[in-house]
Amino acid sequence: MNYECPICRKALVLDNKQWRCEQRHCFDVAKEGYVNLLPVNKKRSLDPGDNQQMMTARRVFLDAGYYQPLSDRINALAKDLGLICPDILDVGCGEGYYSQRLQSATNANLQGMDISKTAIRYAAKRYANLQFCVASAFDMPFADNSFDLLLKIFAPAAATELVRVCRPGGYYLSVTAGPMHHYALKEIIYDAPREHPLSEGKIPGFVLQHQERLQWMLHTPAGECSRSFLQMTPYLWKFTAEQIAQMEALGVNCELDFCIELFKRHI
Repeated sequence: MNYECPICRKALVLDNKQWRCEQRHCFDVAKEGYVNLLPVNKKRSLDPGDNQQMMTARRVFLDAGYYQPLSDRINALAKDLGLICPDILDVGCGEGYYSQRLQSATNANLQGMDISKTAIRYAAKRYANLQFCVASAFDMPFADNSFDLLLKIFAPAAATELVRVCRPGGYYLSVTAGPMHHYALKEIIYDAPREHPLSEGKIPGFVLQHQERLQWMLHTPAGECSRSFLQMTPYLWKFTAEQIAQMEALGVNCELDFCIELFKRHI
């Protein structure tokens, strides 16, 4: 892995259980196998990213297979690129669900990255065959031109960093919310809900190769899966206690609408 020191930008080399640079900055490998490359002075909060409750909910929901069609489509698009043992970066990988399935589908050298230490701990503990690090997508600890393919699902990131770490002629696979994503939930919260704006398919440094929408209706049964789904959405704190209780008791029915875009980096 071509890690760079997040402090001085020199190359990091693994020495036993530490990543070290020539300036003697050191980063310990955690017992779960990941490395934290997010210095304290670059954090915007004490514990940035998703917390343990959100990660637990996300794992329960994803393990139940409700978003597997999205994962399957991502994997199919990646396989169609014909890359042989590619180096892949999952930007904002969360607890590793999509990372693991993409690695299995492509036989890739896959690196997962997330700003949430909790998320990376979850991912590294379950998927020991992959590499994970805590880092910011606005200041990635990787050398220039490190990856053949970048995957980003609903994660914020700096376009300049995406271009920098992607190899010339490499690819960037982006998943964002389509116009009708979770619209039924918005109807409960807002008097006049609005559709998500559809992506314009423009990223500086990349050329759009393909764009599609993947849509289906989500139906979750009453109980744990409905509760987990609500806990992992950005709308949880906008519902009343009564609304949450009703959806947990009756199950959730809402639209899923994903905008999937494949870009190629300028050579």
